[in-house]
Amino acid sequence: MLVNPNTRTATTEMMTAIARRTLGPLLPVHGVTVRRGPRMLTDPSHLRAAAPEVVEAGRRALAAGDCAALIVAAFGDPGLEGLRAVAGEVPVVGIGEASLREASAAATRFGIATTTPLLAGPLADGVGRLGLAGLFTGLRLTDGDPEALSADPTALRESLAGAVRECVAHDGARAVVIGGGPLGDAAEALRPRFDIPLIAPIPAACRRVTRLLAR
Repeated sequence: MLVNPNTRTATTEMMTAIARRTLGPLLPVHGVTVRRGPRMLTDPSHLRAAAPEVVEAGRRALAAGDCAALIVAAFGDPGLEGLRAVAGEVPVVGIGEASLREASAAATRFGIATTTPLLAGPLADGVGRLGLAGLFTGLRLTDGDPEALSADPTALRESLAGAVRECVAHDGARAVVIGGGPLGDAAEALRPRFDIPLIAPIPAACRRVTRLLAR
């Protein structure tokens, strides 16, 4: 089950489609949108508002009895620890945590490219909580309003590409995480344009789910 912490159903459908392409037919993916909250998570108050809604959506999925794993599909991982507390042995994976762990594998120095300046602090804090601050080269932001960019796929891709280039050229990153679940399509489109690993959060979370289920 993929839980979208914002209330845009179109975003849920896009992220679920990416997860299905990554996992293939042997592990079906169902997407669910939280019932209440912001349409886009762009500041710390939005993360706080989304957290209990994510936990409630996860509870409903667990109660249905056919949920092998849960993915929290926002880069700030709202509600992740709360959901883990109620999930028992069912793996719960946040796309932020999964992508940061993947980017830093083999002690690789990594950066984050994203669209939400007001979340820069919480995202850096998340890097620190995972013990990865020594490998983190910093966060680079796109130009323009996040919601306006989300409505223009071409502008979003090009602005993210610029942020990735800054991570590499100015910060020395050897891998870059695209910081946002709703940026999933843009992340997939940009990967062939760069020689370094470009980490898309939803596929990273799916790969982590696969490893956890295999255990």
